[in-house]
Amino acid sequence: MPEFPDDFFARDDETSDSDFYAFPRYVTHIDDGAIAAVGALYDDLRVRGTVLDLMSSWVSHFRETPEALTVLGMNADELAANPQAHAWLVHDLNADPLLPFADDAFDHATCCVSVDYLTRPIAVFREIARVVRPGGLFVCTFSNRLFPTKAIRGWLGSPDAAHVAIVAEYFAAAGGYEPAETRRCDTPPGGDPLFAVWARVT
Repeated sequence: MPEFPDDFFARDDETSDSDFYAFPRYVTHIDDGAIAAVGALYDDLRVRGTVLDLMSSWVSHFRETPEALTVLGMNADELAANPQAHAWLVHDLNADPLLPFADDAFDHATCCVSVDYLTRPIAVFREIARVVRPGGLFVCTFSNRLFPTKAIRGWLGSPDAAHVAIVAEYFAAAGGYEPAETRRCDTPPGGDPLFAVWARVT
């Protein structure tokens, strides 16, 4: 277990996440260039079949909808509006990192521009390793845009390069994964950057 500082996972706003996400926000949190880069990455990594989209919303960024996409997030209206979702579930991972799915339930899992909000990420990453079949991927993508009051302080106080290392450390600390791979994805100059960290379940 890595020794993160005592307040690493603290946030400026420690009120209920359910209250914060009570109202739907039908916006995208990265620009069109970064969105395109997410879809290109999913294609490149062949994220297909049965997929769990973690901390999701009204839109997932697959170019081609997976065979069965389950979206898990905080706002029921947003999740129900996701046109690529085959199933959706409201679940607060900061309140309960245990996932309500059977072992080996999914081929792959994704988490787009939300990993910075996890207060118990290692527990969540362990759960992903449980519910994704051996050989499947867990793909995390993130940019430099966020809700600052709900992001963990360790993330807010770190540069982009450190964010990549932080997520790679989550994979290593959780166990059940091959060594993480990282990429700065191609995005248009002057737009939102996009970073990716992923690992294969053992």
